[in-house]
Amino acid sequence: MAYPTNYRYTKEHEWIDAQGTSATIGITDYAQSELGDVVFVEMPAAGTQLTAGKTFGTVESVKAVSEIYSPATGKVTEANPALQAKPETINEDPHGAGWLVKITLANPGEVSGLMDAAAYEAYIEEKKKEASA
Repeated sequence: MAYPTNYRYTKEHEWIDAQGTSATIGITDYAQSELGDVVFVEMPAAGTQLTAGKTFGTVESVKAVSEIYSPATGKVTEANPALQAKPETINEDPHGAGWLVKITLANPGEVSGLMDAAAYEAYIEEKKKEASA
C-alpha cells in the first residue's frame, strides 16, 4: 500500500495529517496488518490533552491489545464515532475512514520532526528484514 505523502509517521506506526493547527491521527496500514482483525478501539474523549510520545488509547485485535501513541501534543476535538460500532474500519481504510482522533495542535512545528512517507516506508522495510533474519 502506498502511504499518503502529505502525512507524517512515527516509529510506533501512527500517522498524522496536519493542516495548520488542526490534525487527524490514525494508525498505519502496516500497524493494522500486524494487528490483524481489529475488534475494539479505546479512544479519549473530546477535550483530552495529548502529549507527543505518550499513549492515548488502545486498539484491540484478535491477536493483541496495542497502545496508541500521540505523534504530537494537542487537545482532542473529536474521536471517530464510527469506530465504536465498526472498529474493523481501521483494517479496511487505515489512512482514511479509520482515523482515530482529530486534535488542535499545541505546536504545529512539532510535526515536521516526524518521518515523511519515504522515510517511513524505508523504516518498515528495515523492520521486515529484522523480523525475517
